Amino acid sequence: MKIHKFSLGIGDRFGREGVAQLAALQKAEADGVEIVPVWNKSNREHNLIGTTPEDTKRTANAAVQSAGWKRAFHLDADHIGLKTVDRFLPHCDFYTIDVADFIGQPASQEDRAAVRASVSRLLGRSFSELSQDCPIDAEAISRFLDLYAAAVCEAGRIYHHIAARRGPFIAEVSTDEAETSQSPVELLLILGALAGEGVRVQTIAPKFSGRFNKGVDYVGDVGLFAMEFERDLAALRLAVSEFGLPDNLKMSVHSGSDKFSLYAPIRKLLHKHGAGLHIKTAGTTWLEEVIGLAQAGGDTLAIAKEIYAAAYERIEELSLPYATVIDINRAMLPSSADLNGWDGEALAGALRHDPSDVRFNPSMRQLVHVSFKVAAEMGQTYLDALDAASGTIAAGVSNNLYERHIRPIFIG
Repeated sequence: MKIHKFSLGIGDRFGREGVAQLAALQKAEADGVEIVPVWNKSNREHNLIGTTPEDTKRTANAAVQSAGWKRAFHLDADHIGLKTVDRFLPHCDFYTIDVADFIGQPASQEDRAAVRASVSRLLGRSFSELSQDCPIDAEAISRFLDLYAAAVCEAGRIYHHIAARRGPFIAEVSTDEAETSQSPVELLLILGALAGEGVRVQTIAPKFSGRFNKGVDYVGDVGLFAMEFERDLAALRLAVSEFGLPDNLKMSVHSGSDKFSLYAPIRKLLHKHGAGLHIKTAGTTWLEEVIGLAQAGGDTLAIAKEIYAAAYERIEELSLPYATVIDINRAMLPSSADLNGWDGEALAGALRHDPSDVRFNPSMRQLVHVSFKVAAEMGQTYLDALDAASGTIAAGVSNNLYERHIRPIFIG
């Protein structure tokens, strides 16, 4: 199974927005750009919401049929490990193998030797397209083994566990939740080591410098990101030629939604190098649901306010799992009492990612982004509210995905 050149992670927390998401992709296709949808949902999200991988498959199939989608689509077992992968095996054909927790962990002597053998061909070589002054010497390889040998071998174990239990699938390896970014040289070594482990990786999600906070723009040096991204693309090309990895190997950008300042340089570099891209945008759809509830007014506005009020009271609990990817300024958060006087457009304006709108509140947006557990706890009450405001929500989901994400990344 091969992933298409361009693909979009379109996780749908509550399984209601698939047709609206596909409408954005159909609009892109009318513009001459084919983008394959990948429904992604992690084990953590399933547990928080009370859904299963079978639910995701069922709702994706229903959306595809309802929308008349004729192209490929995939289901991603997002951020899985050996302890969590089995429940996804009957339902998913795309696996995001997450080994960030193993980075920096000590590897066995056997694993360390195996990884050293996989990358030894690079010893003594230097690649100007990756770095101007960083030859791959014995010290560099030793540092690499200290950091990544255990992670690479764990990725191999997970990959072969999947391969032994299901048919063709797409493998992504994720190191984006590491504490520090990977250099292009380290990325090349990671890919070489994965090839040595027999992992036919098709997308790789490295950690870049800067912050990729949930639901808001990139925080960091855009010029530095562009340089890193281009050198990482070079590392992927070298990995294909040096190690025989799949020729469609491409970059994956996690927490990719709303990184507006990066989209122009990413589009420029994809065009320059003829490269592919996978970018995950899951949480932005959940936010559009809350925005749509606010805009629809009446009872659904009350539900949106209730979600924020609960999130405000439970900020510590809800933020903890996402502490490394949010920066919430509590002084910028209105109290629940203050929010009671807001109309629907005021709340929608605060949550919608439109930096030109003076009402936009990035801290509110990040808090609601990580608070979908609150909506899940409402059960049918929340789902009924989605039905009541479905037209408003669908328009927002499609417009957000196409105008703010697809067009600036893939079309221009």
